[in-house]
Amino acid sequence: MTNGILIIGELTSGTPATGTLEALAAGQQLIASFPDEQVAVLLASESVGEAPLIAIAHGADIVYVIEDKALAGTPPDAVVAVAQAAVEQVKPRFVIGTKTLLSRDTLPRLAARLGTALAQDCTALSVDAQGRLIAVRPTYGGNAEATIACLSEPAVAALRSKIVEPLPSDSARAGKVIRLDVDLTTNVIRTRSIERVEREPEGVRLEDAKVIVSGGRGLGSREAFSHLDDLAKLLGGAVGASRAACDAGWVPSSYQVGLTGKTVTPDLYIAVGISGASQHMAGCSAARTIVGINKDAGANIFKESSFGVVGDWETVLPAFIEQLHELLD
Repeated sequence: MTNGILIIGELTSGTPATGTLEALAAGQQLIASFPDEQVAVLLASESVGEAPLIAIAHGADIVYVIEDKALAGTPPDAVVAVAQAAVEQVKPRFVIGTKTLLSRDTLPRLAARLGTALAQDCTALSVDAQGRLIAVRPTYGGNAEATIACLSEPAVAALRSKIVEPLPSDSARAGKVIRLDVDLTTNVIRTRSIERVEREPEGVRLEDAKVIVSGGRGLGSREAFSHLDDLAKLLGGAVGASRAACDAGWVPSSYQVGLTGKTVTPDLYIAVGISGASQHMAGCSAARTIVGINKDAGANIFKESSFGVVGDWETVLPAFIEQLHELLD
């Protein structure tokens, strides 16, 4: 198979999702090993609107479009069906997706239908001397990294978010928009979304925040997160949490940072009452500066931190907030 790289794209509010733009950037890095090939993206929806032009501006050489009323609400069954049809028509060398709720449902099924394997949750992608896709992904709960050579074709991989920066938008880029015909019969869809409830974030979105203040089990209660809210607002940031805090019901699961939560790359990450387990650090280790606040001097968070404060958060945090007020007033 020698027809380049195909990105399985996703749309958010009618535009390519951030993860799709990141995958396009990764695709452009990989395609350098195959000078005569191109990076394509599949956009499948009830209506794609201006999304193809945005995708081209961000690195797509070809945009394959599938529009069908059956794709309204992006039912996973339909996404798998159109992705399989697109891959069989395009015959790409590599198929790249992103680590999202939708892709967790669709990419494994797509790989199975194609008779190939899936490299999931990849933190790096490259090409070896034989032209094979090489994927790096966390294993053993994030305690180690596995380097995987994809031996079957097409190689299928899901890229973790925030690993690659999207390319700057270039409206002068030239690209092709090609419509694919796929017979998407209604009997393909066996599951449907009954209701979609979108929770509007208050303030800065966690994934976009330059400053994140995260709390863990050490905070001890839901009420304690109000102090993190105060600090985050002062710094113009967002509040995150460890899995333990989310499992305890102190904050919504959308706050979770870590291996099974969100991957974030802020300039400043303040971890309050977080032990620093590898599963949590997998989601924030790319932060430019990490500050740990924990009363346990032996906590792993201090091994990962640029700065650390050993002490009870109930003493440290109010003093820090008071000092910030004095500096900002």
